[in-house]
Amino acid sequence: MKDIIANSKLAASAAIKIALTNTREDEHDLMEKFRTEQIQVAAADFGGEFISSVSKIIERTVVAAKREGLIGETHNEEGALAGAAREAISQITSKAIGLNVGGKIGIARLGDHIAVCCFFGIGLLHLNEIAIGLGHRAI
Repeated sequence: MKDIIANSKLAASAAIKIALTNTREDEHDLMEKFRTEQIQVAAADFGGEFISSVSKIIERTVVAAKREGLIGETHNEEGALAGAAREAISQITSKAIGLNVGGKIGIARLGDHIAVCCFFGIGLLHLNEIAIGLGHRAI
């Protein structure tokens, strides 16, 4: 039981860290670090009006995870990942409805555990709110 909790925590922590990177170079360096720890990670950017962006965010999450080899082509893996992304998005919905969003998706997998972190800038012009949503699934 202790290992299961530890792996969930490590995957969630890695997803948050990769979502918070500022540059592609930082992202690449962190990916290499996690690779030595047997944690697979991926990232993707997003932006637009919140409501119309939800499906695009979920789609980008799945595409990025496939591109980096975190998941395969099975509907079980795609569904679990999409569910984790949906959970992360749902945590900030009340703040974001009707506004523009932009940010970064961080995805991490350690064994059977996959976590998705969505880092959001929410608002209009320069009046932004910052929020993070986090979802986890076991595959």
